Amino acid sequence: IPYEPVREADVPWEKRMWRVIDLREKINAPFTYPQMPLIQILNDAAANGDITVFRRDNFEEPLPPEELEQQLYRMDTIRVQDPETYEETIKVTRSDFNPDDVRRFRVKEIWFYDKEVSRLRNRILGISPIRDIYDDDTGLFKREQPMYWVYFPAAREFLASFQVFNGANDAAPLSWADYFDVRRFSSFVYKQTNVRDFRLKDRYPDDRLEQLYESERIKNDLFNFEHDFWSY
Repeated sequence: IPYEPVREADVPWEKRMWRVIDLREKINAPFTYPQMPLIQILNDAAANGDITVFRRDNFEEPLPPEELEQQLYRMDTIRVQDPETYEETIKVTRSDFNPDDVRRFRVKEIWFYDKEVSRLRNRILGISPIRDIYDDDTGLFKREQPMYWVYFPAAREFLASFQVFNGANDAAPLSWADYFDVRRFSSFVYKQTNVRDFRLKDRYPDDRLEQLYESERIKNDLFNFEHDFWSY
């Protein structure tokens, strides 16, 4: 079902936020459904050209094909010894992407007040799978890296053709478009628009707990903002 059109004149207020969906939470288990995890759907669609993926969350620069290939496959070099001459040669091998390497997704969304219906509404703007990068020598965690960004409104019709596992009722499956529209996932805020473009980890670099507290405060402020629209 297409989005309901909203006139620009009916939106006097809006706010952009970025969230993290942690796939290790039980409520987010449908993301890792073994038969068809979401990361596999996105990777196959990007490789086949069914959806366009972007380098950043402004959705202005598409990811070049060679960079996309580096994200979808892992290139390794191995030494191969000739059994007759005993000469060693370098061989480049390509291994398929492991869906278990993605444990988080980032979501960019917009919250806006629609004065025509006097309510706060939201739309998801983008999705990005996050892959953990480890040191090749020590195996220690180095950083997390966004693979690419998908512009959700453009990919929504494509995602509507893939079902999400519904553990509560096999007779009532949802599509991925429905799943995101009704917000069946659990997440925490890691950034909202601000003058310095800071993330919460930039404000509290050494305090993970304080980052979560600040995320909950942002959620509560948004809830109270909508609640204050009416008087009782």
